[in-house]
Amino acid sequence: MKILTKWLKSYLPDLPVDDAKLAEDLTLRGIAVEGVYPLGDGNGSLYETDITTNRVDAMNHYGIAREAAAIYNLQLQPLDFPLPAPRPGDSPFPVKIEALNDCGRFTARVLRGITIGDSRDWFKGAEVATYFGLLEQKRISNAVDATNFAWLAMGQPTHAFDLDKIEGGIVVRRAHKGERLKTLDGIERILDSEDLIIADHVKPLGLAGVMGGWDTMITPSTTNVLVEAAWFEPMAVRRTARRHGLHTDASHRFERGADFNAAPLASALVSSILLANGGSIEGDLVDVRVAEFEARTADRKPVPLALNEVRRILGTTLDAEGITAATVESVLKALGCALSNRHEGQAAWLVSLPSWRLDLDREVDLIEEVARVYGYNRFANTLPAFGEGVRALPWAESETAVRRTLLSAGFHESIASTFCSAAEAALTAPQPGLTVPLGNPLSEEAGVLRPSLVPGMLTMIAGNLHRDVSDVRLFELGTVFSGTTEKVDERPAMAFGAAGSLPEQGALHPPRAIDFHDVKGAVEQVLAQFEARAVYFDHFPPESGLTPEWLHPYRAARVAVEGVTVGWFGQLHPRQASARKLKEPVLVGELYLDRLYKLPLRKPLAKDISRFQPVRRDFSLILDQSIGWEKIDRALAGLQIPELVDWRVREVFRDARLNLRPDANGSAREYSLLLGTTFQAPDRTLREEELQSFQARVVEAVGKAGARLRS
Repeated sequence: MKILTKWLKSYLPDLPVDDAKLAEDLTLRGIAVEGVYPLGDGNGSLYETDITTNRVDAMNHYGIAREAAAIYNLQLQPLDFPLPAPRPGDSPFPVKIEALNDCGRFTARVLRGITIGDSRDWFKGAEVATYFGLLEQKRISNAVDATNFAWLAMGQPTHAFDLDKIEGGIVVRRAHKGERLKTLDGIERILDSEDLIIADHVKPLGLAGVMGGWDTMITPSTTNVLVEAAWFEPMAVRRTARRHGLHTDASHRFERGADFNAAPLASALVSSILLANGGSIEGDLVDVRVAEFEARTADRKPVPLALNEVRRILGTTLDAEGITAATVESVLKALGCALSNRHEGQAAWLVSLPSWRLDLDREVDLIEEVARVYGYNRFANTLPAFGEGVRALPWAESETAVRRTLLSAGFHESIASTFCSAAEAALTAPQPGLTVPLGNPLSEEAGVLRPSLVPGMLTMIAGNLHRDVSDVRLFELGTVFSGTTEKVDERPAMAFGAAGSLPEQGALHPPRAIDFHDVKGAVEQVLAQFEARAVYFDHFPPESGLTPEWLHPYRAARVAVEGVTVGWFGQLHPRQASARKLKEPVLVGELYLDRLYKLPLRKPLAKDISRFQPVRRDFSLILDQSIGWEKIDRALAGLQIPELVDWRVREVFRDARLNLRPDANGSAREYSLLLGTTFQAPDRTLREEELQSFQARVVEAVGKAGARLRS
């Protein structure tokens, strides 16, 4: 924003510093002056300022003058715009606020016999022509110049209507869907029911807080004017402005929270400029207020503040005296606060907050204001006290184990956006209907908090493949979101993806395309880091509808631990691959780490190597085709024989000619499995009778699992 020091000095005639020093002091206190340009001929300087969004009170000349007054402990000239006594009107101009949740205050003043033309001087020392010329602000007419001057001077947007074109009175309401309004930029806009508008009893007159309408604009033939100054709810203005692709000086301020009490004063300022060319006021100012908004802005509850808390938080100053009660009172009063109830013997106050500082809400906000105006450079450089060590997140160790495992498996860690499109969210959300849309999205492609890491992973995989990176193996550890806009749940998750080929591993293992089983192996390595009694993979028929839509219906698997689904993986669905222009197979998956992290990590145990001879025993088993190795493995683990140190599949043989029980078609219904076991004691050589006992227990266990010894 452009600020004139000449204008500032009209509010602070006793300013004791030059323009360069003022710029430096303002910058040190958070009002960033990024450029100082001397204007010569006694016109002072032009400041280029960068005001943060929470300081809408400083987006005008009077607000910055207030900051300078607080810094140098000066008396700020009050804003006062005296008006001639109004002549009686037939009745107050009718104003009604129907949108009680979107408009907190609306003021209207009727001016009669106005001459539209150049702006004239209306009070000593302030000239529209001078200030506008220095700011390179175009002068149009006294009506337009007056409203522009109001927001440049005190930050309050206003608007002037041609009174004779208003039918009935003013109504602040939501638009009816399909209503039309031609705005001042000459564009006819089709309104939506979400748009907040100012209307008369027949038609829309303007987009509230954004832009006025064409049909009621001031023209050279205008003689009767309605001056409007209001306070609108920031979100209502933002929704309307964004929907119509507009960003105006008015919306810029209303979206950030204007001053609830500024409307009457701004109305008086605009009226005084218009009346300088003649005319009169009809009736008193009409001022309609909504009590709920007034309580939330201008009449907020006082905030308690104690001097000892100020000193405790801010620490030691370079001045021996430090921050005193007088310092606190001087700073806060200069910023517009009112202090009361200071106790004898203890410096403590109840601080009433100014209506233009909606960013102040708590005691710590007031303490920050004291530090800011006092000067951060006046505090001693001390390190904060810290009484305890850093505490990691509960799942930090588990996350480290997962990351280390995947890095060891040849994957590279990546980071994707936290947002995705609504279509991607609907496709990949584990729980449909619980996606969280953003209230103010940057774009349609980033309009939802991601319910899954899969969209980001697919984007990164596609980005690499489209840039001639042929071999890709990525994983991401991140947070996913579910719930509603009122309550959002965050959960840790992991996505992984792979495409291309595996690197060459010697002459016996040339490069080959990565496949489903390679990804399954990586998942097994991750699961092996956790203590789990039952880990298995399964799949569902395509017609069941249980497989996620982003996975190939015939090349996907579910990951289950202790009977709970902890993830899915497989080949990307051809439809999704085609949409992302992926010509080669892509393997992708996701693990729900919040469920996996409930399991304890597997602790490695180091055992002494036995000096005694191991004994190997093999068992030739016959099993039904429905019985897998997993069932035999669990049966042997359940024996808990310390001397049974290893068991594995030595050989599998399937042949209908050797099948003892073929089916009706003669096909193999059973298969042969050679089970190899190893027995070894750490402290002795095993005796034959011990081995016979162990063998009998093995035969009994596999028999209960459905196997029998081959005769």
